[in-house]
Amino acid sequence: MMRAIQVREFGGPEVLTPADVTEPVAGPGEVVVTLAVADVIYLDTLLRGGWGGEFFPLKPPYVPGGGGAGRVSAVGEGVDPGWVGRRVVARAATGYAEQIVADAGAVAEIPDGLGFAEAAAVLHDGVTALSLARDAGIEKGEWVLVTAAAGGAGSLLVQLAREAGARVVAAARGERKLALARELGAEVTVDYSQEGWQQRVREATAGAGADLVFDGAGGPLGVAAFEAVAKGGRFVTYGTSNGGFAEIDPQVAEQRQARVHNALEDGPRDPAGVRELLAQALALTAQGRIRPVIGATYPLERARDAHVSLAERTTVGKSLLLVSAH
Repeated sequence: MMRAIQVREFGGPEVLTPADVTEPVAGPGEVVVTLAVADVIYLDTLLRGGWGGEFFPLKPPYVPGGGGAGRVSAVGEGVDPGWVGRRVVARAATGYAEQIVADAGAVAEIPDGLGFAEAAAVLHDGVTALSLARDAGIEKGEWVLVTAAAGGAGSLLVQLAREAGARVVAAARGERKLALARELGAEVTVDYSQEGWQQRVREATAGAGADLVFDGAGGPLGVAAFEAVAKGGRFVTYGTSNGGFAEIDPQVAEQRQARVHNALEDGPRDPAGVRELLAQALALTAQGRIRPVIGATYPLERARDAHVSLAERTTVGKSLLLVSAH
């Protein structure tokens, strides 16, 4: 048996319950990873509440999460036994547990010099940020607005946009998050808890608006962010504030000649593409070209505290669960 966190029934953070569950066994083409650090993302909180059943057919009790970082402890048939003992990050169907089983193709070796926590921090958000940045085609000198700029993916997008030579406007809630965005390279910051913040984005961009918007908030905030898009600009949304997408009126988008892309409607990425992006995220982190911001770490048993912090928007950067000193 092993320690894990289970969602006993759909509901609030209180349904996250420590439990002893059966250790996983690697099947053909699979590996077992003994986790040091488990990744925590906002999607976990939505799924725990019962959202997204049409996309994620989860049935309680289940172990939440989507993977983490640790060492390979066993391999299944057809997998090179040389993987055993290697430090890896792995994407999986679970994560809040001492051990997870993952497809061998969803595992990437951690570069020398990179810690488990930093590797786990880019497991999902690094892939997301690189994918969004690549698809949007950030151009040198253009204005880029990043909402939820102090979140796991948003903080990486601020850095990727700056590295591409763009001028960044970062939008977040509260001075602590805005200070982080400035530290990461944002030229302008706006607090989107203040009314009329979209107009301040336009003022900062000489009235034109942002050439490119990365909307990590979704919902009404995402719709408000669209008002800051320049004529002929691009709007990329990937946020699900309170479970809601940013629903942009197609006629309004057409009038503004803006290209709207909802990354959440793309469906799951192909495994080969994810592997490539994950390897790139790990390499950029190891080289110091991007820095995942780890705002909070919790022991495995305190997973509910991580979810409360995410729901209340008090987390700055990434939240991680420390599973074992591995």
